Amino acid sequence: MASEIPLTLRKFLAPEIVYGEGALELAGQHALNLGATKVLVVSDPGVQAVGWTAKVEQSLRQSRLSFVTFTGVTPNPRDYEVMAGAEVYKKEGCDLIIAVGGGSPMDCAKGIGVVAGNPRFITEFEGVDEVPEPGPPFIFIPTTAGTSADVSQFAIINDTLRKVKIAIISKMVIPDIALVDPAATVTMPPALTAATGMDALCHAFEAFVSTAASPLTDIAALAAVELIRDNLPGACRQPTAMTFRNNMMMASLMAGLAFSNASLGLVHAMAHSLGGLLDLAHGECNAILLEEVIRYNYPAAGEKYDRMAEALGLAVRNRDPDHRATLLVDHVAALRKQLGIHQRLRDMGAVHADLAQLAGHACDDPCLATNPRGATADDIEKIFARVY
Repeated sequence: MASEIPLTLRKFLAPEIVYGEGALELAGQHALNLGATKVLVVSDPGVQAVGWTAKVEQSLRQSRLSFVTFTGVTPNPRDYEVMAGAEVYKKEGCDLIIAVGGGSPMDCAKGIGVVAGNPRFITEFEGVDEVPEPGPPFIFIPTTAGTSADVSQFAIINDTLRKVKIAIISKMVIPDIALVDPAATVTMPPALTAATGMDALCHAFEAFVSTAASPLTDIAALAAVELIRDNLPGACRQPTAMTFRNNMMMASLMAGLAFSNASLGLVHAMAHSLGGLLDLAHGECNAILLEEVIRYNYPAAGEKYDRMAEALGLAVRNRDPDHRATLLVDHVAALRKQLGIHQRLRDMGAVHADLAQLAGHACDDPCLATNPRGATADDIEKIFARVY
């Protein structure tokens, strides 16, 4: 009997969340509350250019806090960028990290914090619960609606030696405070809005069908899908419309809480492999893979995928399973195309000879552990081939 108990146990972890327009301006106050004396602000050149980094810096000045800003972060943050940021953190005598930006600055900031608390090379912490000591406090301020790094226990870093994205999954990288300000997403261009929105949709789908799902994660995942259904196309068409931006930020938050606690699946295992090898945008990788992974997984999780279909507004009851699966796959494909994401792997720089290597790396990704259907390297290579 005792051996069966762990199968029924679930935990749910989340940071303190301050949500709403103006949350970004509270950075200095919360840094003081956490006892900071000098802050490392982690951002990137794009976020800095549109002014969000400066607003956070101004909040720190108003709280009379010293800070240094690190913007040496590129899309798909590299291991050496993490190590460079950790050196700045140490050299400057910082004791708190604020991340301002999308997934790349936030994941880089997590890596910097890991190294600050555990002085080793960042790739040594790959896997689940491999971070032994806590790092400094984190305050995260997302400027995109999709990656959800502001609430998750995942950090994704590009291992430049192996050319693969690694997943660091640990409660040590959950931010202490997430200042979630939907106004900070109005500067996202439509293409980025689409890609990050599809990322959020993938988070919700994979968390919902995960073998580690729970009632709490299911509630959050379903809410995210309904919000994305009603607001993602509008956010792309009308970038400054706050109703769409607010609802998409809430969708990102809900999807993040779901996947942080239920984990992910085959879509993300494949996307990490693809993005790591070819340095591609994560949201676009997820978008082109989702429908084929649904098709592959449906026999093992049909009832849950049917509930996802209903959350998208599809009438799937009283239809045979093959028809239900096809309706869902076709709807997800139509949404992707409506958002302007038409690429196939060959359009993104992949060659057919890459597929076996991509499948092999995906097999090693920890996200695969909670996929509802087992997958071999051969299975995964066939899925890659269908989107090639």
